[in-house]
Amino acid sequence: MSQVIGYEKVGDIAVLSANNPPVNALGVDVRRGLLAGIERAETEGALAVLIYGEGRTYFAGADIREFGKPPQEPWLPALCDRIEASPLLVVSALHGTALGGGLEVALSCHYRIAIPSTKVGLPEVNLGIIPGAGGTQRLPRVAGVEAALDMITTGRHVRAPEALEMGVLDKVQDGNPRDIGLAYVQDLLEANAPRRPVCEMARPVAIDFDAAYDAVLKKGRGQLSPAIAVRAVQASCESADFAAGQARERELFMELMASDQRKGLIHAFFAERAVSKLPELQGISPRDLHKIGVIGGGTMGAGIATSALLAGLAVVLLEMSPEAAHAAKDRIAANLAGAVKRGKLSTVEHDDILQNRLTLATDYDALGDVDLAIEAVFEDMEVKKQVFARLDAVCKNGAVLATNTSYLDINEIAGSVRRPGDVIGLHFFSPAHVMKLLEIVVADQTAPEVAATGFALGKRLGKVSVRAGVCDGFIGNRILNTYRSCADHMVLDGASPFQIDTALTEFGFAMGPYAVSDLAGLDIGWAARKRKRTAGLDPRARDSFYADKLCETGHFGQKTGKGYYVYEMGKRGGTPNPEVMPLIEAERAERGISPRTFTDKEIVRRYMVAMVNEAAKVVGDGIARRPLDVDVTLLYGYGFPRYWGGPMKWADLQGLPTVLDDIRKWSEEASFFWQPAPLLEQLVAENRSFDDLNRET
Repeated sequence: MSQVIGYEKVGDIAVLSANNPPVNALGVDVRRGLLAGIERAETEGALAVLIYGEGRTYFAGADIREFGKPPQEPWLPALCDRIEASPLLVVSALHGTALGGGLEVALSCHYRIAIPSTKVGLPEVNLGIIPGAGGTQRLPRVAGVEAALDMITTGRHVRAPEALEMGVLDKVQDGNPRDIGLAYVQDLLEANAPRRPVCEMARPVAIDFDAAYDAVLKKGRGQLSPAIAVRAVQASCESADFAAGQARERELFMELMASDQRKGLIHAFFAERAVSKLPELQGISPRDLHKIGVIGGGTMGAGIATSALLAGLAVVLLEMSPEAAHAAKDRIAANLAGAVKRGKLSTVEHDDILQNRLTLATDYDALGDVDLAIEAVFEDMEVKKQVFARLDAVCKNGAVLATNTSYLDINEIAGSVRRPGDVIGLHFFSPAHVMKLLEIVVADQTAPEVAATGFALGKRLGKVSVRAGVCDGFIGNRILNTYRSCADHMVLDGASPFQIDTALTEFGFAMGPYAVSDLAGLDIGWAARKRKRTAGLDPRARDSFYADKLCETGHFGQKTGKGYYVYEMGKRGGTPNPEVMPLIEAERAERGISPRTFTDKEIVRRYMVAMVNEAAKVVGDGIARRPLDVDVTLLYGYGFPRYWGGPMKWADLQGLPTVLDDIRKWSEEASFFWQPAPLLEQLVAENRSFDDLNRET
């Protein structure tokens, strides 16, 4: 008998207990143990089988260590069929999570009981695949098509009470899973309850699957797996029998397994888990964090404070006047009210945070006992240095001094204080209490334990933290500047901002670059352009001025109601601003540019290749340690379509030689902009990929 599946006999009940910590993943040993347990129970004269998980959960899903490897028998689909076919009464008692293959095992049992805190789900679409062990065939039979489609196409986790209402569970009861499971099985035996194989239940009632497919595909912005899941569920309604439906599920599953989207989503899955694992921080303990100070209570500062408060930290928020401090508190309260509305926070917790864990201050002395202070003030070097001078004077020894700058030189900021080892960049993305990305910018003199503290804070806040080095824009904004410049060049040469936005949203981006600019505020880009021009632009760079003229008329995007788009109160999104194209056409005429036509495919290709080329320079320069750091940054901070895995994974899927060929071809028309990254040239010469670099670190 497998050690990961225990076996005992309690009267007429064979009890199979999973003991494969930490999450009882359905690896090959677990599958073999379950099969052996079922077979032993049948030969030893048991009347029923109870399956449950020891530790913190039932089967939480597949074993990720088996991803990408040839499957070993028994395959999960065959195991589920074997459990369901047993002549014994088979019952699962659930707790913790029953996700993916875990729920498929439970659905192959004849009855299911769970404790109230249990969550169930089929999240395979998030990995670019669909349930492959009967989930798309069994779930619609017990829950109906509509509920099954909602669970499968979203991948959402469903709590036990809702799962009971849906028919996924038969009973919900407090207690230990083993105890409630045994009692439930005994009740079923005493009631002479019949076996109830889901495969023998009637086919579910069909819906308009074509309409459902179109709706899911549109909602997923081109991601295939949720839409393909619709077709698999359709097979549960339209196939001749259960076996035919399963065969269709397997066919669709294998198609997705071979797709680039599956490769991209699997890459994203593992990259997110690898990004904060840095050899340099192994064995380094972070400093204690109980109270943080936030300097500046605008949108960003209020968002950072909200994120910290929701994570259980005490916050001292510093503003320059009582009026500004109370306005900041109102912003935080509004953010917290949103959390209450979403069910993430109770009203009691909301009130406790505002009354007991948030302190307003107008004097830097109030920051004397904070463990970490982070400034979120105006993006100006002299302003930042003034703030750090005050922090240097009042913060206790050992306090971490952090800046939220998006572009400025953190080495210069650190050099302005007496304790440069305590200085770090913590670049949040707006809204800071919602966006998951946190760039942790390690300066030349940042102490290792300070870097470790940054990652510990990110983990506590629920962020995906990426290490970055110091340069203009760090990882994300440095790359953004390049691909946004590529878009601006295409506008000068004949494309419209609106065509570019449309092409990129159809590719899978959440928003196009010009809609993003409207959201962020056109005045931010205007200020950045002024700063760069003051510092001195290379005369070979292609600068443009139509956006400046838009700003000069007071059009800053959504906050003023007009930018590249016109925004009307109460309406979602905007419509193209008719003032934009005349400004662009006037600049083209002034420069003597004859506009040409761009296809959407060319727009996407140039935009993506520019992104990849700059990203390769970022990795080559050591600003990002690995290509996966770039991928995670773009995925979580810049709306990059997850099913492509990130720009570096996209490039690997396209083939690096074709990417380099495009750069060299376009360099003939614009040699200053299209300069191949040395790292990209090296990888192509060595017939290697960005993924090869990830595996080396």
